[in-house]
Amino acid sequence: MSMTIIERILARKSGRDSVSVGDTVVVDVDMTVLIDLQFATMWIPPLKINDPEKLAIVMDHAVPAPTLKDAAGGPHARRFAADFGITRFYDVGRHGICHQVIAENGLARPGEVLACTDSHTCAAGAYNTAARGLGPAEIYSIMCTGSTWYHVAPTVRYELTGAKPAEVSGKDIFLYLANEYGDAANMNLEFGGPGLSSVPMHDRRTIATQCAEVSADFSTFEYDDVLEAFLSDHCASGYRAAHPDRDARYHEVRNIDLDRLEPYVAKPGTVSRNGVPVSELPRTRIDQAFIGSCANGQLEDLEIAAKVLRGKTVASGVRLLVTPASQAVYREAMRRGYLQDIADAGGVVTNSTCGACFGYHMGVIGPGEVCLTSSTRNFTGRMGSTEADIYMASPATVAASAISGYISDPRSVTA
Repeated sequence: MSMTIIERILARKSGRDSVSVGDTVVVDVDMTVLIDLQFATMWIPPLKINDPEKLAIVMDHAVPAPTLKDAAGGPHARRFAADFGITRFYDVGRHGICHQVIAENGLARPGEVLACTDSHTCAAGAYNTAARGLGPAEIYSIMCTGSTWYHVAPTVRYELTGAKPAEVSGKDIFLYLANEYGDAANMNLEFGGPGLSSVPMHDRRTIATQCAEVSADFSTFEYDDVLEAFLSDHCASGYRAAHPDRDARYHEVRNIDLDRLEPYVAKPGTVSRNGVPVSELPRTRIDQAFIGSCANGQLEDLEIAAKVLRGKTVASGVRLLVTPASQAVYREAMRRGYLQDIADAGGVVTNSTCGACFGYHMGVIGPGEVCLTSSTRNFTGRMGSTEADIYMASPATVAASAISGYISDPRSVTA
């Protein structure tokens, strides 16, 4: 039977020859990732776990600990890792936003299933992985049993053609799709086509991550030479990629001409049906500019920001905060001079954490303020006050706007 990428993976992992839309399948999980917040809230150590080699722990949301509750959670995580022999423990100093750590360490592999409590777990779909955020109780169950269940939803395929323009990022591509097509609740999203080769891995990760914001079940990318090279660089081997059948049945196929895209921005509240090309947005002042998160704190994102900021100065009255997605990204960006460029321009580089993205620490915004962010969400109250406005754009747009003091087309700064 002809299948899409996600259907192929779910069939393999459930031991079935095929699956169809509407089926409920029980699958083996190849990697389960726990994050620090679990250990700070109602953590009950299990009596046993299924396989310590299929489990990882990442300290990411509250690092270094901003509260006493978070500080108490750290010892729980360390004791659990020691008691059960979990070697994939990314403690403070090896830490980072979990999806970045997953990518850096080859934990997300083609054709496999990955589970994590974070809602942006779909980020791993960039690596041809079936990945989806699940609730803490379900993750606890997977940790103990090694399996979980999924409902097979219909799949929408994005057929990419043309080539991505240099000034367009994965964030811009996603914001265009979210504005054009709206929500994808109870749907899977699949990305492929001849234009995919022009989209580098960091942009694919951004797109896959952001698909959580249109409520997609899974977001998966086709396996190609670009992905193969990335995985080789990150010591991933022995996997079995999943490919869609030529006659796979899709709920819809949407053809996207990458050549025609330009920098985009999402207005406050939601990304769905709420975007506009940056060039068409009325002059909008900002108080805070943020570059970071699992979506856009990658090394390439910091490189883009550094190039825009180099030799320039952040506008008076604007706070530019930059959060590398992991300690490894931080160190490499430091070696390459990106952090120096950012700091010299007046930006503040923070520790690697999810803090500012979800309004917890490292950059909470206040009442009446306007923030332009490259993070994952822009709903009311996400990054702090419910009386603040959050716009979303690419790292290039955020950096350019930090210089001008208002939301600006990056092409106006880099031209």
